[in-house]
Amino acid sequence: MQSSLRADGSRNWVQPADVRGRFARARKAVFLLLVVAWALVPWVRIDGRPALMLDVEHRQFFLFGATFNAQDLWLLFFLLTGVGFLLVFLTSLLGRVWCGWACPQTVFLEGLFRPVERLIEGPRDMRIRRDKGPWNADKSLRKVGKHVAFVVLAAFVAHVFVGYFVSLPRLFAMMRSRPAEHPEAFAWAAALTAVFYGNFARFREQLCIGLCPYGRMQSVLIDQDSLVVGYDKKRGEPRGKASDPEAGACVDCKRCIAVCPTGIDIRNGLQLDCIACTSCIDACDEVMDKLGRPRGLVRYDSLKGLAGGKARILRPRVWLYLALGLVGLVSATVATRTRATFEANLLRVPGMPFVLDGDEVRNAFTIHLVNKRPDAATFEVEPEPEPGLSWVVPMGEPTVGGLAGISLPVTVTAKRAALKGNVPIRIRVRGPEGERVVEGTFVGPTAGVGTSEGGAP
Repeated sequence: MQSSLRADGSRNWVQPADVRGRFARARKAVFLLLVVAWALVPWVRIDGRPALMLDVEHRQFFLFGATFNAQDLWLLFFLLTGVGFLLVFLTSLLGRVWCGWACPQTVFLEGLFRPVERLIEGPRDMRIRRDKGPWNADKSLRKVGKHVAFVVLAAFVAHVFVGYFVSLPRLFAMMRSRPAEHPEAFAWAAALTAVFYGNFARFREQLCIGLCPYGRMQSVLIDQDSLVVGYDKKRGEPRGKASDPEAGACVDCKRCIAVCPTGIDIRNGLQLDCIACTSCIDACDEVMDKLGRPRGLVRYDSLKGLAGGKARILRPRVWLYLALGLVGLVSATVATRTRATFEANLLRVPGMPFVLDGDEVRNAFTIHLVNKRPDAATFEVEPEPEPGLSWVVPMGEPTVGGLAGISLPVTVTAKRAALKGNVPIRIRVRGPEGERVVEGTFVGPTAGVGTSEGGAP
């Protein structure tokens, strides 16, 4: 059985051959589109702000015109649920098409690193002969040149990745300055460069086979009706020479194995290592064309279809996954559009719950006000009148910067003689798009220290 791992557990280094065909051309176009879009998104700005940036340092997140802060992380539950179920839907319908066509591991490896390797070291047969041969000037120069190119590509990928977490002007300023001036960013860029280089230069398909959990999920997501890349055993067996009238369509040329990026034999059936890259389809179709035989010995089909049956593409579980995915995305959209544009919380100042000043009792609070809009906004802070209580609000109309927060002092005073127990207090905070009422409790000596509590929105 072919694989990137031998029977004893040692690695069988995979050197996939070049392949041409309709799927190969389509994948190259998809890879180019995805890489260009990924590299350009940090440059795109909407309303003067990045289209997509996760500014963890300042807890500010921009997503195609929408702005969020750390208090909006709960929205990720709906978003990830929707995306997760849509991926499950796609897998149950089209198998591991994500792995072969859109996974970043595949896109970068097959779209950037392998083409550079083929350009420098030549086609598969030449690479294998060179690896088995002695070290000489030609081999050394090609190996060194390839790995230098890999480091440059890894650094490019790493810096674009960092660009999603800091603004591009800051990133370019960091790159022009000394590493000691920005040690955290430099450390992240250097570490990511090392990780990407090690992954794409050495680890490669082992990430898909040994680390990625998605491949192992296919056993429960793919059924007899899911579309997969498979071998038509009924048509292909028994294998034999093209001139043998008793043989099937497969001439056992092993071309499908040579082009596989994980080194498997697709004729052994559906396997964990298969990422549905379709290289074996193009390779087999090319051989069938040369022999004057119909294409499709290796093709996209369901396991039921490969066995001679008829697949049910749209079946109950597919509709269920699609519905759950849409529910998650719709919930995320509704929650995003209806979320409050500011947060306000009434907090008791740490320390003693009240202070006695002659015949007066004084409580001190702070209002923690967070503006979740990208632009500065002015708010109105107005306590609701309560008999016996007097208020001091020094900042009645504060202006808070975009995605920023401030703490507003509030002092509440009452006559000790008139205080009969805890008194509920309410403060109304009005913003540009609505208002919130924060509540708390005024406490004094007649109520006891132990009954004090902080306000809550």
